[in-house]
Amino acid sequence: MFDNILVVCVGNICRSPIGERYLKQRLPNKNIASAGLASKKSHLEGKPADSMAQKVAQENGIDLTGHQSQQLTSQLCAQYDLILVMEKGHLNALTDIAPEARGKAMLFGQWIGQKDIPDPYKQSKEAFDFAYQLIEQAADAWAKKL
Repeated sequence: MFDNILVVCVGNICRSPIGERYLKQRLPNKNIASAGLASKKSHLEGKPADSMAQKVAQENGIDLTGHQSQQLTSQLCAQYDLILVMEKGHLNALTDIAPEARGKAMLFGQWIGQKDIPDPYKQSKEAFDFAYQLIEQAADAWAKKL
């Protein structure tokens, strides 16, 4: 039913690329991509994953090579059956961009107590490690549900 999954955060350089690649490992038969709510506004479109995100992902067996940030659009949302956002506030931001997609959007942390996954951008390695642990727990829970 949910064969096309889009993972969304703000800039599409930290949380969503890790979430995307981790889910791809767990659900190899699904089409999974990621995008950012403010990639364009933040001048991050086309940029690779954040260097600390790459380091933490690599330490956990996830390769972010080749990732390029892309802006979330209503056209992009139309291509996916399920859209997973990192924070509750992202649901409103998603609705501003693509109101028609609200019904297929849920929290990435839905099955781990509806937890927000905090943005580690420009923070310590510990912040990235913490975000990674939540992403891993949430993705494992989604893999069981899907």
